[in-house]
Amino acid sequence: ATGIQEKAVVSTQSTGVDDVMEDSELKFGPNGGLVFCMEYLVNNTEWLDECLGAVDDDYFIIDCPGQIELYTHMDTMSRFIKTLESWGIRVCAVYLLDSQFLVEPSKFIAGMCSALSAMVQLQLPHVNVLTKIDLLSAKDKDNLDRWLDPSQLTLEGILTKTSNKRHANLSNALCRLLDDYSLVHFVPLNIEDEDSIGDLCLQIDLVLQINEDAEPRGPADLQDRDDTESGFGDETT
Repeated sequence: ATGIQEKAVVSTQSTGVDDVMEDSELKFGPNGGLVFCMEYLVNNTEWLDECLGAVDDDYFIIDCPGQIELYTHMDTMSRFIKTLESWGIRVCAVYLLDSQFLVEPSKFIAGMCSALSAMVQLQLPHVNVLTKIDLLSAKDKDNLDRWLDPSQLTLEGILTKTSNKRHANLSNALCRLLDDYSLVHFVPLNIEDEDSIGDLCLQIDLVLQINEDAEPRGPADLQDRDDTESGFGDETT
């Protein structure tokens, strides 16, 4: 892709969550309403295909619902992804985890397990992002590196200090599971730092291999963004 073409899709034909929740027969809450709407979308993609139009060098960012069940044990998102791929769109998943989870290690490990579950379920190139780094305390920022690619020993040591001893066996089992798969790693995102945003954009570019004619890239390319042309670069706007 030589650039990013932004497209805002607003369709009056699609079913909205508010409409579903207000339906006297369905009687869905927010979660049920979102699941219903995603099912409706997957089963009625003609309007979306028409709105997106011909897919050439366009770059689409799809902000998906936050209901974790859509990504962990339902096939709704997998079916949606297959539809996009059938239209010739290369897809990658960007999983966002709030850095405030670092305040409670048990929540962070639960977030890692959710990310792993989504990765296994979706079977896509995947980038996990630790967001809102700018809101962390100075102490937490200094210790950030150990959270980006945590080892089993690191996770177990932290849980031993912070969690109930009665849950030690469960905690250790979860840490072993994460270590066995060794798939969950994080890219930090500080929205106030252009370099941080650039690093994330380059990671996504790397995963998608946007420029088909360019030579394959490796992690070393991240060391020098100035010499690497990204599909997200300023020159494409």
